[in-house]
Amino acid sequence: MSSLASLAVPGTLISVRVTPGASRDSLDFRDGTVCIRVTAPPEDGKATEAARVLLAKALGIAKTRLLLKSGATSRNKRFEVQP
Repeated sequence: MSSLASLAVPGTLISVRVTPGASRDSLDFRDGTVCIRVTAPPEDGKATEAARVLLAKALGIAKTRLLLKSGATSRNKRFEVQP
């Protein structure tokens, strides 16, 4: 996860592909995109919030420092690291 930790710089945009309803939570980094699988269902923003929590944990930052910039209802999302 050292490559992910280097992304925890304020102003960095992180592209994420979220797969909701997975059998377990996991995070993988491939081809410049963070692939996140979450057990949360794709309803009422639950999967997005679960992905935000998992990404923040991987980056070693507070979840409040990740702002969803685009993709609220899409599997493809972009988060911005806040100061």
